[in-house]
Amino acid sequence: MRVLLAEDDPVSRRALEAFLRRWDYDVIVAHNGLEAWNALQEESAPKLAILDWMMPGMDGVQVCREVRSRRPEPYIYILLLTAKDRKQDVVEGIEAGADDYLTKPFNSQELKARLRTGQRIIELQEELIRTREELRVRAARDALTGLWNHAAILDILRRELDRSRRERAPLGVIMADIDHFKRVNDTRGHMTGDQVLRQVAESLQATVRAYDSIGRYGGEEFLVVTPGSNAASTLQLAERLRAAVREATATTGGAAGPVTLSVGFTSTGELCESDWDVLLRAADGALYQAKRAGRDRVEMAVAPELLSRPQIAIL
Repeated sequence: MRVLLAEDDPVSRRALEAFLRRWDYDVIVAHNGLEAWNALQEESAPKLAILDWMMPGMDGVQVCREVRSRRPEPYIYILLLTAKDRKQDVVEGIEAGADDYLTKPFNSQELKARLRTGQRIIELQEELIRTREELRVRAARDALTGLWNHAAILDILRRELDRSRRERAPLGVIMADIDHFKRVNDTRGHMTGDQVLRQVAESLQATVRAYDSIGRYGGEEFLVVTPGSNAASTLQLAERLRAAVREATATTGGAAGPVTLSVGFTSTGELCESDWDVLLRAADGALYQAKRAGRDRVEMAVAPELLSRPQIAIL
């Protein structure tokens, strides 16, 4: 593990560095408090720090306060070295954000043991962060397909629309629905229906660009948010998505053959002043226009009447 050693006294610094290297730590040396603070601001900062209390520029307590106020994660375990042994001094150091302290002169084996304690705490903290991030990802993903879920993909749409306005760049929105999906469930069972949903999701995910976002909007309906896409490029992507699904499910689709998609799309080039919900309704209206026109096709939202869903759903 990398450890930051901040000590302005050259004799103490060399002795401490020798101990740390003997214990297989990768040592980053700072000669004063300001150097220590700069090192701890770096993206790859050590997660274990030994700070002398009394240093020029910034003392160890000041560095502790700055670290705790400006860098909550990843956690940095801080051990203060001090010649002060009054209880009020110790309390000041702990309240400033130090995790532990040693009073000079100290025993090297005690220092070694306290560093091991710090290392265990850091490892536990990292495990907790990993677990939290895994839970966060699960909460935003559809359990069946692994795509973004309904809430997550709508949040992405809102963020991308805000960014497109700031950057004055186009944004494409694609809504796709599996044709005759109820027939698949009715004739081949819901397990096959789930398999079809996963296959379609895999095909869509493999076809979009790395910076596009795709989510399961609901049931057998999918929403694609494609930054930087005007009407022409959104149309091209929509056609690629439709063709990819048909090809991938040619032999494993519904009872009547491959799975097909009806697709509707729009872009901010056509509805440049629209809010996210207007874009969504436009793409959804175009999708149902594709259903009415025979399915397995792509339609673009170009008319105001496409901004509302038909009263009778077409499955």
